[in-house]
Amino acid sequence: MAEPNWNFDTSDGDLLLGTGVAGRAARMGHRLTIALTSWQATVSWADGRPAAVRLSADVDSFTVLRGEGGLTPLSGPEKALIRVNALNCLAGSRHPRIEFTCDTVESVDEAGDHHRLSGILDLHGRTHPQTVDVRVQDLGDAWRVRCDAVVRHSDHAVKPYSMLMGSMWVADEVTVSLCVDRPKEPAPR
Repeated sequence: MAEPNWNFDTSDGDLLLGTGVAGRAARMGHRLTIALTSWQATVSWADGRPAAVRLSADVDSFTVLRGEGGLTPLSGPEKALIRVNALNCLAGSRHPRIEFTCDTVESVDEAGDHHRLSGILDLHGRTHPQTVDVRVQDLGDAWRVRCDAVVRHSDHAVKPYSMLMGSMWVADEVTVSLCVDRPKEPAPR
């Protein structure tokens, strides 16, 4: 009997991006927390272990949640402008999906609560090898799965947004985190 897949989407947790600021005027910029609000993920199982992972996200679901630092707090219109600029940098109309495909899941510890995914990230029409660290926590009635990775603009030919005549730009490295909860199956009666 085949083991069931674990399917996740936005109702199960959050897919967040964190950006930094670089350049001579970096202190003037905001470090952003961004949510992708339309995504789906599937974990396939074999022999009681995770064997493959697929994640897909809609670029157009990009939402700026908050910004830290900068000279002034981020306003609603500034968040909207950041979204438009990001969609332009990512060429969202030509490349509307971000896809991560992984067929190699390595257990990092004997307890089975730390895994490393090795796969391919398709972003901005470019593919590049990507590793993702995964931690699984037993919450009693549910499993909490937390995934963390660093994605580089330069690996996918994305030209980061810049301003102030090139003296400030979005840093090359973007942190990506996914945190989802999966209820445990009820015991058979």
